[in-house]
Amino acid sequence: MSIWTDLSGIPFSVEFVDAGGLKTRALIAGEGEDIIFMHGTSGHLEAFSRNFVAHVNAGYKCHAIDAMGHGYTDKPDFNYEIPQYAQHVLDYMDAQGIEKVHFGGESLGGWIAAYIAIHNPERVQSLQLIAAGGTKINPPVMKRIKESTKRAVLEDDIELTRARLQLLMHDNADATEELVEVRYKIYHNPAFQKNIDKLLCMQELEIRQRNVLKIEDLEKIKVPTLIIWGRNNPFGEVPEADKMHKAIEGSQLELFDECGHWPQHEHPELYNPLAIAFLNKHKINKES
Repeated sequence: MSIWTDLSGIPFSVEFVDAGGLKTRALIAGEGEDIIFMHGTSGHLEAFSRNFVAHVNAGYKCHAIDAMGHGYTDKPDFNYEIPQYAQHVLDYMDAQGIEKVHFGGESLGGWIAAYIAIHNPERVQSLQLIAAGGTKINPPVMKRIKESTKRAVLEDDIELTRARLQLLMHDNADATEELVEVRYKIYHNPAFQKNIDKLLCMQELEIRQRNVLKIEDLEKIKVPTLIIWGRNNPFGEVPEADKMHKAIEGSQLELFDECGHWPQHEHPELYNPLAIAFLNKHKINKES
């Protein structure tokens, strides 16, 4: 299925927004309360193409952005750590006039969103942690992410990009040909290749240690939180999600069967109604 087919039936725009001086690519559609979708390490906004129509039709204004250093967003010359990622998202919100937002963060995106919920709770209305990273230091997983990504970026072989995407999915078919081609073009952009070590810096032990979210950090999250996890997640097993759920008071945990690291993409038929029900329950301007 094509990304364009995923978005059919709604008006949308792909824009470049000045977020604190960084030209930031954003897919924007809909009207209503704002939700910002954020992708994972070496990802891009197309990870959420299967979620826009349902959310727009439910009355939400959707934003999916390429994170700092990712996709077609600017790539500053420093290591990308969580406080810098978070400031970029806050700058994007300011540029768009968004005071308070719902976050849907997958993997790295969940890590960033959780950090914002901890340090800037006044800007967060609700939080979705979708196969979220950042709560564990697992050197074998870090090594796999770093090595598979660098090979796909630095070697001119589209099959390596395909393998990197398939690593995320329980069913290889969800790594569609179009997604492979989109990611291959991003990976082989000279600016992306030049900055790949900065983008992957949190796969280095010392850097990850100073960014990791500890239990006492998660316990500070007081906004409504939905945790979504695939039972076949290659980068984190279910106990990792259970630990988040226990640490975040009042959080909701949902596990998807036959699902890897992209629940929102692999099972939109489950994710979309679940997420929309959660958003409707925690609106900023909830109808009485």
